[in-house]
Amino acid sequence: MSQNIIPTPPAGPDPALHQLFSSLVERAFIQTLGVYESHVADYLATVLADFAQMSQVTKIRDLTGRPLEEVAEMLLEADVRFAATSFSREREVHKHIGDCTLFWAGLYPEALPRLQAQSRRDHLLDYVQQGRSSYAIAATHDYGAYRREAPTLKKISDEFELCLLGLNSVRQQLDSMKMDTTRLAPRPH
Repeated sequence: MSQNIIPTPPAGPDPALHQLFSSLVERAFIQTLGVYESHVADYLATVLADFAQMSQVTKIRDLTGRPLEEVAEMLLEADVRFAATSFSREREVHKHIGDCTLFWAGLYPEALPRLQAQSRRDHLLDYVQQGRSSYAIAATHDYGAYRREAPTLKKISDEFELCLLGLNSVRQQLDSMKMDTTRLAPRPH
C-alpha cells in the first residue's frame, strides 16, 4: 500500500451505517429512478459509509503527508508523469476523485460553490465531467485485484448523472429522516 494513503481502519465502515446507506440507496434507485444494479448500489453505499468519516474524504496525501482536499491537487497526485509512483497509485487516486466528486455533487451540491470558489484551484473544474473521467480511468485497470471492481467503476462512469440523481434522492431521504426525528423530540417546557 502506498504511503500516501491513510489506511482504512481494518474493520471497514460501520456495518449499521453501511446497512442504512444500502437501504437508502436501494430505495432511491428502485423507487425514485426505476433502475437498480446491486453492484453499483453496494459500491455507492460503501462510499457513503466510508465518507461518514472525514478522514476517508481526505485520505489521499501528497509526498509530505499533507491531505489533499482539492480535486485539482489530486489530479496531479494521480498523474504518473508527476507524482504517482505507480499505475496502481494512479488508479486509486482516480477512483478517489470519482468518489469525492460523486459524494459532493450528489449528496452535498450546496457545498460546490465553496469547493469551487474563485480562490481555489477547483474553480476551473467541472466536478461531473471530472468524476466521470476519473471513474473511467480507474475502470481501465481491469487486471488482477482490480478486475472485479472495474465493471462497477465503468458503469458509474457511464451513468454518472444517474448516480448523482440517486445520491440526491438519498440526501432527501436523510433530510426527511432528520425532520421526522425533530418532530418526535420532546419539546422543552
